[in-house]
Amino acid sequence: MKPIEPHSAKRPLRVSIVAFPECDPSIMYGIFDTLWIAGANWKSSSNEPTSEVMFAPRLVAAEPGPLRLITGVTIMPQETIDDIEETDYVLVPNVLVDTPETVRALDRRLLNWIVEMHRRGARLLAACGGSIVLAEAGLLEGQPATTHWMYAPLFRSQFPNVELKEERILVQAGAGHSIVCAGGASSWQDLTLFLIARHAGTAEAIRISKIFLYQWHRDGQLPYASMIANADHGDAVVKKCQEYAPLHYQSADIVSELLRLSGLPKRSFDRRFRKATGYSPLEYIQWLRVEEAKQMLEMEDRPIEEIALEVGYSDLASFRRLFRKLAGLTPGEYRRRFRLPANVEAALQAVAPMARA
Repeated sequence: MKPIEPHSAKRPLRVSIVAFPECDPSIMYGIFDTLWIAGANWKSSSNEPTSEVMFAPRLVAAEPGPLRLITGVTIMPQETIDDIEETDYVLVPNVLVDTPETVRALDRRLLNWIVEMHRRGARLLAACGGSIVLAEAGLLEGQPATTHWMYAPLFRSQFPNVELKEERILVQAGAGHSIVCAGGASSWQDLTLFLIARHAGTAEAIRISKIFLYQWHRDGQLPYASMIANADHGDAVVKKCQEYAPLHYQSADIVSELLRLSGLPKRSFDRRFRKATGYSPLEYIQWLRVEEAKQMLEMEDRPIEEIALEVGYSDLASFRRLFRKLAGLTPGEYRRRFRLPANVEAALQAVAPMARA
């Protein structure tokens, strides 16, 4: 891996943004626009910079011509992989894949090109589901990575040798930290600001964050994650327990109730439940309780003590510790972050009578 060359005013850093048909355009263009303006002030009356441009982002596809993306939007990539023999960075935006078959269907030409560019010295960046692309290309074997928390079950099943850290927003991997993966959705902003800070300094990253109103996701992805309750596993006994649990999770003895319902020895039940759902029975109930508490905190003004009691916790301290562990925030912090802002609530209340008229 070649070391990063100090940035030169003579040549902006080349960032090749790879366009798969499975990409959605928002992340691609968000990254493009952010890098396009980094390092430069622009004349209000023209498209000419008044100071140094730091990056040269380009949309790169496998073939020339218009490319229809999975969302139905058609884009016009600026270059093809045959046009580029070397680049400073390859950036893989999100790909919308949800099955092993759609992962295997990713364009092998683009995968092979990414591998070749990395071999020639390019550093790799992956946003959201872009880490699935790097994993499918074999570039994350034995390495840590992150991705959107919703992709975690698929990612783990397909790439068991990758150390997935879905709670993280940014994860560096590879020799010399030559690979950086970002978490889900808008964490591409963290990735782009990281790249700007790396080459243009923290002051420029802060300036760009102010221009675009970006915020670092300092608490990771846990506050945004929801339980993924897999029920498509073919185990009828576990499925029966999954159907029972949401109706009785407040019970103090719910785990024992599930064990009795299964009719299995405890060790067999624990093993089958984890194999089918990805959780132990206790973890499953804890997630159910916290998910219910999240919804109450988002929608209701009741004291946290009442909410804790309703979801099955008479010990408020225990509830707070568990909530912080699974959600990444205290219950109070979660409520402040995810409740609708007062001005939005007021606006909705004002338009409600007109909607009913």
